[in-house]
Amino acid sequence: MDDRETVMRFVHVSRRFGSKRNPVIALDDIELSVYRGETLGIVGESGSGKSTLARIAVGLDHASDGSVHFEGRVADPAELREHAQMVFQDPGSSLDPLRTVIDSVREPLDAAGTLSPADRGARVAEVVDQVGLGLLGERLPKQLSGGQKQRASIARALGPVPPVIVCDEAVTALDVCVRASVLNLLKDVQRESGTTMLFISHDMSIVRYMSDRVVVMYLGQVMEVVPAERLHEQAGHPYSHVLQSAIPMLQQGTVARSRIMVHGDRPSVTATGQGCRFASRCPLATERCRAEVPLLRRVDDEHWVACHYGPVDYDRTLAAALEVAAS
Repeated sequence: MDDRETVMRFVHVSRRFGSKRNPVIALDDIELSVYRGETLGIVGESGSGKSTLARIAVGLDHASDGSVHFEGRVADPAELREHAQMVFQDPGSSLDPLRTVIDSVREPLDAAGTLSPADRGARVAEVVDQVGLGLLGERLPKQLSGGQKQRASIARALGPVPPVIVCDEAVTALDVCVRASVLNLLKDVQRESGTTMLFISHDMSIVRYMSDRVVVMYLGQVMEVVPAERLHEQAGHPYSHVLQSAIPMLQQGTVARSRIMVHGDRPSVTATGQGCRFASRCPLATERCRAEVPLLRRVDDEHWVACHYGPVDYDRTLAAALEVAAS
């Protein structure tokens, strides 16, 4: 129902861990398309399934059920590893401490073996310069700052010219100033190369800044898919409004937004088929919400909401039902 080209698609993807009798459900029947050249943001609190989805996307994990399609065909983890690269949260642990930046960037090119040695050297020099490391390419990770290590990780991901790059909390470990420079670098790289990016974070403001579309996840399920520019004013799921309210907005030295306070406990990660996952914390929930799993419903061409009564208008409906307290 969209004329854009789909580069990656998750088809009824579920991931379970532990015993068959009482499994931990990390992902529950995910249906999601990723379009070529876009940055798709994925946001949610800890335990929402973001990192599990990221690892499946790059072939570091496998789906318990369902499949991942790459460029129109079912792809196994080995094939996904050939076409997708990942930038991890902690660059210090993801870089070999005994390899220089240049050696780390060259490693995936050597493994692929698609370029001649001379072309590999030229490509390494190109991407090291592209991420702003230049002469630092001869240094070991211990000789780099946190931001420089993350730039090295980005260069390593860019080296093979992957169609898809997955950034999993890639700037969480960085301080604010370094974080801004790395985010702008990622945007520049995405714009210049046309690569597709999955940008995963728990920070709504960063995801909104980076993304074309945003996927809101909660306990392994997709709650909402919405264009990034409409996330702030036109979010349709109650949980999306809760996440939005957690972003501090200062105005003349005071917090300009009220924090939405929700009550109730999160359901067990082993529970399934018991209605909406957010029902135990949502003040708009009815018996239908607790008994029937809401499907993603199309609001318009680019906006989907998994709520029986959504899209919810925060100003008129949600604010009246929730206890709102100033942060």
